[in-house]
Amino acid sequence: MTSIYDFSATSLAGEDTPLRRFEGNVLLIVNTASACGFTPQYKGLEALQQKYGARGFSVLGFPCNQFGRQEPGSAAQIGEFCSSNYAVTFPMFDKIEVNGDNAHPLYQYLRREKSGLLGSAIKWNFTKFLIDRSGKVVGRYAPIATPESLTKDIEALL
Repeated sequence: MTSIYDFSATSLAGEDTPLRRFEGNVLLIVNTASACGFTPQYKGLEALQQKYGARGFSVLGFPCNQFGRQEPGSAAQIGEFCSSNYAVTFPMFDKIEVNGDNAHPLYQYLRREKSGLLGSAIKWNFTKFLIDRSGKVVGRYAPIATPESLTKDIEALL
């Protein structure tokens, strides 16, 4: 049976990162963009990372340029943007696709495990998936759901 830990992704630094590295943690996986109306959510995501990181929680950010071309930058530009504008400390990965034939295998899995209100496709940037400590996808949240609104669900898993 496939689990979240069977996947790997390339970090912004170009390193292959097995998600098994996060085994036993509660994860919030988010497709991000630097030029989106929801981009200020980086602040809330980082606040969650700071508040719960020591308790075995991590946000994982996956930049995506599929929605309105709102993430056009290179890995270096994305990293600089996240660092200088939002002091992001959580792991950020290289730009991926989340829908279509070229969707990253992780996102194919996430979409199969937890469909959205209007089907499995990701509708926009900052769609969020909550993963429990055993690697099970337990929640999917629309882009309009603020990181702060997820605290009760995160705390229940910690």
